[in-house]
Amino acid sequence: MKLDLVHDTQLAYRKLMDSMSRPGLISELGELAGKVGLKLNCFDATVLLAAVLLDTEVTFKIISEKEEEIVRLFNQLTYAKAAETAAADFIFVLNDANSFQLEEAIRKAKAGDLIHPHASATFIVEAEQITNDNGLVLSGPGIEDTHHVQVSTCGSESRGSWLDERALRNIEYPLGVDMIFVDRDSRTLCLPRTTQISKKVNN
Repeated sequence: MKLDLVHDTQLAYRKLMDSMSRPGLISELGELAGKVGLKLNCFDATVLLAAVLLDTEVTFKIISEKEEEIVRLFNQLTYAKAAETAAADFIFVLNDANSFQLEEAIRKAKAGDLIHPHASATFIVEAEQITNDNGLVLSGPGIEDTHHVQVSTCGSESRGSWLDERALRNIEYPLGVDMIFVDRDSRTLCLPRTTQISKKVNN
């Protein structure tokens, strides 16, 4: 692996924070993710994000048929420990998971409490494709007026069920979960809990 775990992860972190502060901005991580160079059952950009987000102070959950393999890799790479969905700080939903697993994970994930709203989960979800096509309409802090994106999740066009579960989980702000989507081409989209999402209505 040619990835510099100091310099490259700092660059990726800055891109990630830029995307988180500007929901709807699609960041390109391809150059950095290309340095991962591992033959795994997850995207290179997912490994890059694990290197950025995980350390000995946090826990993570892998939702995938290859959970054991990926847990071992992330533990070796970051020394973070695996946990069950309800306790995990970061939940990685890989592209071999189905939409029901994503929805269930959102229901189970911790959303913080009024004293510690930051003690909540962040999702990293592998998507087939992320584009600025019409599909989802974003609004809220960091967005001027509205922004349009399209996210195809879990191996097929999203039926939108995760949107409903996310809305329910985030209904009592500041409680809620944050979501990061990454696709096969290492494009990344952040949807913090403050972002309102609606489906595009065709006239």
